[in-house]
Amino acid sequence: MAGLTTKSAMPREICLHSETRVLEIHFEDGAHFELPCEYLRVFSPSADVRGHGVGREVLQQGKRMVNISAIEPVGLYAVKLVFDDGHNTGLYDWNYLYELGRMQQENWQAYLDRLQEAGASRDA
Repeated sequence: MAGLTTKSAMPREICLHSETRVLEIHFEDGAHFELPCEYLRVFSPSADVRGHGVGREVLQQGKRMVNISAIEPVGLYAVKLVFDDGHNTGLYDWNYLYELGRMQQENWQAYLDRLQEAGASRDA
């Protein structure tokens, strides 16, 4: 995250568009990201998704229609996203959300590649 500072990663506005299942985030440095709920769910920072160590990540599948049912602030540094599939662990700090936005295309393609290699699907 070269050049990313705590100040630049502070969100100015966070808006959930439930109908389109997109979380829109505007940061103080002018960066603006529209992150699909599915993307946020499959890249959850929780141990349930990341696993307990490198190479132990758990491939998330069947999350195409997932939505966020609640956004809970955690101090001044993060939010907890509650998903309608019951997933509610993992704190999305501002730096992580910024990085997810900045790396969205690359992350998403890598995820699609992993799904294909595993013969898995985005559909439930």
